Formats: sequence, C-alpha cells, structure tokens
Amino acid sequence: MAIALAILFAAVVAWLFLKGKSSSGELPESPAKKPGEGTSAVKPAASEARPKADAKPAEAAKKAEAKKAPKAEAKKPSPADEAAQEAPEEEAEAPAEEEPAAEAPAEAEPAAREASEEDVKALKKGLASTRGGFIARLAKLFGKKKEIDPELLDEIQEVLITADIGVKTSERILERLKTRMDNDQLGDEDQVWEALREEARGILEAPGTTSGGVYRAPSESPGVILVVGVNGVGKTTTIGKLASRFQENGKKVILAAGDTFRAAAVLQLEVWGRRVGCDVVKGKERADPASVIFDAIKKAREEDADYVIADTAGRLHTKTNLMEELKKVVRSAEKALERPVDEILLVLDSTTGQNAIQQAQLFKDAIEVSGIALTKLDGTAKGGVILGIVDEHGLPVHFVGIGERVEDLREFDAPSFVEALFAKPDDETLAA
Repeated sequence: MAIALAILFAAVVAWLFLKGKSSSGELPESPAKKPGEGTSAVKPAASEARPKADAKPAEAAKKAEAKKAPKAEAKKPSPADEAAQEAPEEEAEAPAEEEPAAEAPAEAEPAAREASEEDVKALKKGLASTRGGFIARLAKLFGKKKEIDPELLDEIQEVLITADIGVKTSERILERLKTRMDNDQLGDEDQVWEALREEARGILEAPGTTSGGVYRAPSESPGVILVVGVNGVGKTTTIGKLASRFQENGKKVILAAGDTFRAAAVLQLEVWGRRVGCDVVKGKERADPASVIFDAIKKAREEDADYVIADTAGRLHTKTNLMEELKKVVRSAEKALERPVDEILLVLDSTTGQNAIQQAQLFKDAIEVSGIALTKLDGTAKGGVILGIVDEHGLPVHFVGIGERVEDLREFDAPSFVEALFAKPDDETLAA
C-alpha cells in the first residue's frame, strides 16, 4: 500500500513538472501571433530572446511603410496639395494674359497712324477738284522745266493766284520761296513741293489760327454757338451736322430757329431736330430773331442743356441794316447768358473763291467772329481760298465740309489738310 501511494505521488509530480515546462515554452510564441501590434506592446523578455529576428522585420516594415507613404500621397493628394499644385500653373499663365495689355500702347500707335492716314485719304478724296485744278497745274510746271529759277517761281505765283489763294498771300509765299532759292534751299522739284507745304502749314498753324472744332469754357452752361453767313452757304446743314456730333458725344443740344424770314429754313431745322433727337425753339413767321434765340437760351438754362446752336437769317454782307440786326441778335444772346457768347461761327462757301475772303472781312468788321466753317470743298477747284482767309484775317478754321454725309463735316486739322492738298501727284492721273 505504501509503495502504491509513493508511485502515485511520483507520477503526479512528474505530470506537473512536464505541464509546467510545456507552458513556459509557449510564452515567446504569443508576439508572433500578433505581428500587427505596435512595438510598445512587445515585452522586453521576448525582444531580448530574438533580437535579430525581430529587429529586421521591424526595420523592413518601417522602410516599406516609408516607401509606400510617398506613393500613397502621390496617388491621392489632399485638397490643399491640389490647390498648391494648381496655383503655380495659374501664376505662370497670369503673365501671359497680362502681356497683351503691356503691348497695347505699342498697338495703339499704328491705330492712331491709320486713323490719320484715313483722314488724309478722305481729305484727298474731298479735295479732288482742287487737286485736279491748281495742284495738277503746279505738277505740270515741273514737267516742263527741270531747273528751279525765278521764272519758274513767277509761274508758281500765277497758279496760286488763279487758285483763289489771294494776291497778298500768293505774294508772301513767292517772296519766301525766292529767299529759299537764294539760300540754295530749292535745288530740285521735291524741295519746292516741301517748301510749299511748309509755307501752307506756317499760315494755317500761325498763333491764334490753329483751332479744329468748337471750344468753350467748360464751367459755363449752356455753350452758345451763333452760326452766321450769307444766303446759300450751308448754315442750316452745318448746324444739323454739328448737333449730330454733339448728341453722339452725349451732349444735350437745343436748336434755335433764328432765321425767321424763310419758312423753309425753319422746316429744314425741324427736320434736323427730329433726325438728331433735339428740341427746336421757333417763333412765328417774321418773328424777331433776337427774341427766338433769347427764349432758346432760357430754355437751355432751365433744362440744363449743354449747347444752344442758333441759326440766323442769311444776309448779304453789303446790307448795312441786316448787319446791324445781327449785332442786335448777339446782344440779346449775351443778355440771356449774362456773359459773351461762346462762338460766332462764320460759314463760308469755298466755291465763291475770293468773294469768301471779302465776306470774312465784312462780317469780322460787324461782329466778333471766332471761327470759320468752310463748306463745299468737295465741289470746287478753289479750295486754296482757305489759305487766303486765314492769312489775311487771322481767323481759325474750325470745320471743313467735304461731302453730304454727317461725318463729312470734319474738324479742321492743318497738317492733314496740307498733306492732302499738296501731296505730290507722282502716280496720279493729272487733268489735261
């Protein structure tokens, strides 16, 4: 019995010993079952048991994660990264869009030159009759004589006089040409043409005569323009075209039908008023022109209009009583304004030639003419009269009419006009 108990006890002890050994050998296997857990979860005993085996996989895992992380970011960038990547592209494109703006001034210059060339072309077309007249005759003079001598200059003067430039102005130009020749400045035909252009520009650009368009003190309202001239020069048409120009520029215009002696003049002005879109103030037939213009100015002040353009009766410059009536019109307008009128625009018909120079003198003696509108230049060979008017009277040319269209009433520009008038007709078909 004792022997049996001893054997049983030894068996139990042996079993317990084997079980304990078995359980202690399984402890290192637990970390290997959970490789995805962080290193902080690993016990120091386990890490020391297999330092090399565990360290390599851990470092490999870190390297793999480090390599995979940039690739993942490259494939799926964050919104902030996308914005950062797109921003440089937008900044790179922005200068390309701004470049045309920087180049705009350079492109504006050719446009301005083209506009100037267009003006010259239009003037050449409008001055075709004049160019076919005395300009063609000047060209033929050089065709006959190659040598520039006093005899040729005398022939040039004759052509200038017959072109209605005027005797006084032609003599002044001739004297200056002779001075140039004495100083050896007229060696050939080209130098003579250039000398003629320079003399013409000198006349038209003299101090006090360079004034294209109508001007007034900007602080004054309304600006009042009295349009005067003899019968048939185109006053009413000029008024209509002026009103159209002002209206297109956003100005409010009121027309005054001051030619109360001709019912047709009032009707014509009303037609222009409807066409342009501005009011027309008129009186009864044979009403006092001064009162009509007075009422028009009063209306303009009440309605805050920018301009009043007043028609006046056509009158012969030789009729003293009619010229006195014109003085009354000016006084009445100035009374309504409480200041001087802004413009007294004298309309002259270029087809009348030398008579236009005489008209300018007599109107100038009666009232203070501020400028000239020279009409019908497209239908005459006497366009040179403009030089005589400006030279003898010192009056600036505001407008020139070279056609029937509204845009054919052009602001006068001396360089363009001279270039168009005195352009050497090298390749043109000259009149016989």
